[in-house]
Order: sequence, then structure tokens, then C-alpha cells
Amino acid sequence: MSQPTLILGTRGSELALTQTETVTQELLKAHAHLNVERKIIQTSGDKRQDLRFSEFSDVVQVDKGIFIKELEMALEKGEIHAAVHSLKDMPSDLAAGFQLAAVLPRAPIEDVLITREACTLETLPKGARVGTSSVRRAAQLKWLRPDVEIVEIRGNVPTRVKKVLGELPLDAVMLAAAGLLRLGLMSGDRIEIEGQTIHALTLDPVTFLPAAGQGAIAIECRAGDAESYALLRALNHAETETRVIAEREYLRLLGAGCQTPVGAHTWISGDELHMAVRVFDEADLSAAPKEFKISGPANAPKELAARLAQLLKLS
Repeated sequence: MSQPTLILGTRGSELALTQTETVTQELLKAHAHLNVERKIIQTSGDKRQDLRFSEFSDVVQVDKGIFIKELEMALEKGEIHAAVHSLKDMPSDLAAGFQLAAVLPRAPIEDVLITREACTLETLPKGARVGTSSVRRAAQLKWLRPDVEIVEIRGNVPTRVKKVLGELPLDAVMLAAAGLLRLGLMSGDRIEIEGQTIHALTLDPVTFLPAAGQGAIAIECRAGDAESYALLRALNHAETETRVIAEREYLRLLGAGCQTPVGAHTWISGDELHMAVRVFDEADLSAAPKEFKISGPANAPKELAARLAQLLKLS
């Protein structure tokens, strides 16, 4: 009898391949007789490294997933059984015909400030040039330090890290801790890259809120594909799922996407789910954000998100 085969679709970046290898190993632990194959698929976001995120509207709706569209097309055609994503890259409202089958245990959710010498947000030089591809990071940083200059940067994780080195370097770069750790670049407060050591300051998620879904690996499959869903569901981490359901539901109720300046921080203590959000005005990023924090039963994450959305509506 032949082994069942599951084909995983993934982007071709080093981080995406590392995450897909993690999923592969977990699948093999859960299903000893499963054959797992990998198919690399280029997405719109990968093909157009020349474009800023703000320029993608002519290619694909950014909030509909410039890093997932082609993977979903492959799912729809049956070329792959599942797609591996960084959850924060996924739209908060999935298109019809697709479902999230599982999320893996969450990596650290924090953002990291990368500089040549030890530095904090407060001690960055006046007028510092800081590179990021995230409007959420840019909005929070400008709110905390109005004097800094935000420089939009693209490329894979190592490429962005190296923006603080070489000729005409940036003063700092901001990235997610999860990617740096998964690639083995960061250890404690140091990053080792191409024989050089640079400083990494992990930011407190209470004061610098992460993105919804940050640090989580998600596995998507076709709705109705019961066989693939059952195989993938064995990998699901319940606590991570509870937290990201609340975060993504809040974005959905706001009509927000992965490029909307919203920070969300969740944590569970006992049977309680806690959630703090920071929402910036897209039309005026210089305006002070609206901030809310509430708690509720951990078994009702969508209801918690709905209460938070109502608070914003009434504010």
C-alpha cells in the first residue's frame, strides 16, 4: 500500500523554507507513514521587490495578501494540499474556499530594534533614519519619536538586517524577533551576520505592540478537504490559536489588513484571555492612537474581539 502524500506550498525565501521545514518535521512526527513534499511558489510580493508596499495597488490588493495570492491559486488548482504562511502576512478575512487548518506554537512576538551599537528607542540619534517595511512599526515609532525619518525597505530578513552596515547605512532597522530567531541570526542582544556582530534590542510588547498574528506559523488548506485538514489539524496549538483568533477577528471587525497600522497584544493567564490594542488613524499617522485593553474568558476569543471593536466604535 502506497504512502499518503501531502504537498506543502511555500514561498522561496530562506525564512519561508525554514518555516516549511518545521511544518514538515512536525507532520512526520505526527504521521509516521506520511510522505511530505514541498513546492516553491513565487508570490506577487516576491516578484516585485522593486515596489514599495504602497505601490502594490496596481498589482494586487495589499490587504488581500501579496504574499499568499499565488499560493491560494495553487491550492485552488489542486497543485498543493496546503500552504505554509507567516500568519501576520495573511488577510484577516480569508477568501471563500479556504480555511486555516492549524497554527504552530507561537514564537516570540516582539519587534527588534537593530543598530550597529547598543541603542534604545529613546537614545536613537536625533533625526535617525530607521528602516522598516511595516506601517504599524512606522506609526508607533513616529508616535514615540516624531523626529526620526522612516525609510521603507524591502527584501528578505538578512538583506534588511544588513541595511545598518556598508556604505550609507541606516541608523537602525526594525524586524520581528521570530524571523531572526528561526534563521539563527539572533542570540540574546546580538546578531551575527557575515562575520559582523551588531546589536539587537528586543522591544517590550506592552509598550511597542506587535502585529496581529506575529510569531505564528499558519497552515492553510482548501475548505472541504477533510483528509488534508485532519492531517494538518494534528499540529494545531490550542493556546496560540485562541490568541490569534482574537487578534485576527479584531482586525476583521475593523476592516483592517496586514498593512493597517494596528498593534495587538494578547496573553492568557489561567482561564482569562487578555488583549491590548493600539489603533492609528490611517489618514493622519501623526495623531495620537486610540488604546484599549480588556479581558474575558479564554474560550470566547471572538466575543472579546467584538467587545474591543465596540469600544473603538464608541470612542
